[in-house]
Amino acid sequence: MISQTVLVPADGVELPGDFDVPAPAHGVVLFAHGSGSSRHSPRNRQVAAELRTAALGTLLMDLLTEAEDRQDALTAEHRFDIPLLGRRLVAAIDWLDAEPEVQGLPVVLFGASTGAAAALMAAADRPDRVLTVVSRGGRPDLASNALDLVRAPVLLVVGGHDEQVLRLNEDAARRLRAPCTLRVVPGATHLFEEPGALEQVAGLAREWCVERLGARQR
Repeated sequence: MISQTVLVPADGVELPGDFDVPAPAHGVVLFAHGSGSSRHSPRNRQVAAELRTAALGTLLMDLLTEAEDRQDALTAEHRFDIPLLGRRLVAAIDWLDAEPEVQGLPVVLFGASTGAAAALMAAADRPDRVLTVVSRGGRPDLASNALDLVRAPVLLVVGGHDEQVLRLNEDAARRLRAPCTLRVVPGATHLFEEPGALEQVAGLAREWCVERLGARQR
């Protein structure tokens, strides 16, 4: 296992990330955290640990600089700037392409909350590099016109008690032209804090990624 803190050049800044790659790796998962969160999100870290058991590398990175994060805490001006976040994910995809440990491996984008919209924008921008997109309690509706351009298969995972977000995901699923599966975790709310809920998310994501990798190899 290679495990290191890295700096990812993106959109004129450098963003810290935690880069973990098992050997051998069959793919790499780039995480896009939700509004008000960071690469230290315990929920994303739990999912990342599960995905590494399937021989997938993971990159959890901050999407905002420290200064931007401080400003965002006061004004919330960056967390909903989906084009900005999407550009930074695209830069991270390109950065991964130059890293020897994962160069050429298929890229999975895992987005939570607003990060899911940014992940869909990045998938639309790099259709030849993104294998699939997984959304956890995401806001795919915020990807706007990029929904029409996504070609990678999409997995939307939503809590059954997260009713407003569930409706938004159902609407986005109808708009997506790419293959899309919506999975509802019964009894779960937006952050999947209920006992066993996040474990279900991690299991669904792992199963989905393994299936997509298998389909790619056939």
